[in-house]
Amino acid sequence: MSAFDLSGRVAVVTGGNAGIGQGKVINIESMYSLFGSPSSIAYAASKGGIVQLTKSLATAWAAHGINVNTILPGWIETDMTAPINDQPAMVQQIVSRTPFGIMGRIDEMAGAVVFLASTGSNFVTGVSVPVDGGYSVA
Repeated sequence: MSAFDLSGRVAVVTGGNAGIGQGKVINIESMYSLFGSPSSIAYAASKGGIVQLTKSLATAWAAHGINVNTILPGWIETDMTAPINDQPAMVQQIVSRTPFGIMGRIDEMAGAVVFLASTGSNFVTGVSVPVDGGYSVA
C-alpha cells in the first residue's frame, strides 16, 4: 500500500459515516507498523499509517459505539511468508528472536479476533494487539 492508497482508504472509511450504528472494526496490519524495515520502507510506513488511522477512527467513532482496533501479526506461516522457508538463515534469525522459538500459525490469531469482536472488548478501542510470539518485545 502506498501513501496514496492510505489516503484512499481514509476517504472510503470516513466518507459514508452518516447513520453509523454500533459495531467493531478490526484492521489486520503488520508488526512492521511498530518498527522500520530497511528493505520494506513503503510497506512499513503504510502499516504505521493504518495504526494511526485506527487510533483516529477510534476517537472519531467512539461516540457512535464503534470500536476500532488493529491486530499486528508477527511471523505467521502464510503464503506471504512462505518464500522465507527457502532461506534457512532468515528463518533461524526469526525464530531465535521469537521467545516461543517458532513461527506462528494463522489460527493462532483467532483468539485476538474473537476477543476484539466480542462484548468483552466493548471498552477497548484504538489499540494494536501484537500476535507475534513476543517478537516485538524481544
